[in-house]
Amino acid sequence: MHKIYNAESDSPKPLGSTGEDGKEGADLAFQEQLLQILKKEQIRIKEPMSRHTTFRTGGPADYYLSPEIGQAGEVLSLCRREGVPVEIIGNGSNLLVGDKGIRGAVVEIGQNAAEVSAEGTTLYAQAGASLAKAAQEAARSSLAGLEFASGIPGTVGGAVVMNAGAYGGEMKHVLQWAKVLLPEGKVQKFSVQELKMSYRHSLIQELSGVVLEASFALKQEDEDLIRAQMEVYRNQRSQKQPLEYPSAGSTFKRPEGYFAGKLIMDAGLRGCRLGGAQVSEKHCGFVINRDHATAADIRGLMELVQQKVQECFGVWLEPEVKMVGEF
Repeated sequence: MHKIYNAESDSPKPLGSTGEDGKEGADLAFQEQLLQILKKEQIRIKEPMSRHTTFRTGGPADYYLSPEIGQAGEVLSLCRREGVPVEIIGNGSNLLVGDKGIRGAVVEIGQNAAEVSAEGTTLYAQAGASLAKAAQEAARSSLAGLEFASGIPGTVGGAVVMNAGAYGGEMKHVLQWAKVLLPEGKVQKFSVQELKMSYRHSLIQELSGVVLEASFALKQEDEDLIRAQMEVYRNQRSQKQPLEYPSAGSTFKRPEGYFAGKLIMDAGLRGCRLGGAQVSEKHCGFVINRDHATAADIRGLMELVQQKVQECFGVWLEPEVKMVGEF
């Protein structure tokens, strides 16, 4: 029997050795099947999700799997066959994971799937590459167009799925195509037009697909000018956003005709705290982990903000943060 790292123990041991009666055999069988696809270092058992979210909160995932791009389809197919629930993540920058953790498997499309390369005026990136890495590679290649994304704390895959944007730029402005793994196991290449991208939305969400790779059409530009613009955005972020505290970025989507941060401020919620969670005093659009906040603290504060803004202005704030797992 192979040994796999178990975060609840000082020494590696297989899942199932402390499992419930009747469950141990199924756990061990599933683990053995995983080892036919992944190396043992790509598999973690009872892994605290606080290590993998920018909120720095969240209980343990039963399985935390880090496949390479070519392994992702096999891993997801195995989970489907065995009835193991799956949550796909990038770098956890828009997730709030419940304090009781995630039952089933978390599949990280991250560091093991993060290659970036440039050819001519085209940038190719695997889904697990950070936006910062993609933007830096574009700058090194004297390619302009991704400067707006250089400070967004997410991966290329997640950014394509939600059409991430900042400072007037959006992924749909530079994306050419994305390769998407569909639930039935088929990999399909979608053009940016086919993805029907809009504010924080794309067709991929409706298809429950997983981005594997993306291509961006950029423009030749002087590297110094590109880096100067990235520095302008970096300074603006550091001045206006509470980057010194763990958060998931903008907590709520922008309501049509309004700004979420201003609504929250005008509702008198600047600095409002619940447990270790706080509405940022620097930017009211951010709920931050001010002091060892639990996921329950953060969710509770988000709900309080929603209710208060609804009472004051008749506007319901829709979370930009995705909540997963057991609270």
